Amino acid sequence: MSINTASTSQTRNTVYVAVFAAMIATMGLLPPITLGIIPVPITLQTLGVMLAGALLGPWRGALASSVVVILSLAGLPLLAGGRGGLGILFGPTGGYLVGWIFGSLVIGALFKYWVLRNENKTVRFITGLFSVLVGGVAVIYLFGVPWTAVVTGLDLRTSFIGSLGFLPGDILKAVVTTLVALTVHHSYRGLMK
Repeated sequence: MSINTASTSQTRNTVYVAVFAAMIATMGLLPPITLGIIPVPITLQTLGVMLAGALLGPWRGALASSVVVILSLAGLPLLAGGRGGLGILFGPTGGYLVGWIFGSLVIGALFKYWVLRNENKTVRFITGLFSVLVGGVAVIYLFGVPWTAVVTGLDLRTSFIGSLGFLPGDILKAVVTTLVALTVHHSYRGLMK
């Protein structure tokens, strides 16, 4: 690989990460919806996290999510409702934010090494949806639910039951992510390298 090709590839990766970080942050402009059961709001930003992993792959997707989390913790009001600052990490939503990074990583890895290797459209959709549900729901909840329980003093069962209020919206986000990602990858096969 020549220096010019490596530089172009690095520039492209930087642009992709920046664009998806901006998309995740922009989705935070929509006001959060609170359920009242647990102090964690429903936001559209999880859709951006899912799309980052499914479209960019494991490392660039996780990096895009990391950029938003780090900038939010540094004080920029990038989270839904204009929230930001280090206190977010120690609040009830901190685990979900950490989960964003690992969720993007898992979605990206599953898409790269499993979903996109299938030629059958039906199999691609099923494996894609499964991948997004694993990374974008199970992994994020794996971090978020216990974190919320510890921070709020709720027992783990109550925190888990409260998180089920997010499930219908997260399943819808997973379906949208899968459809968008498969369409983009069909049109632009070189996106995830």
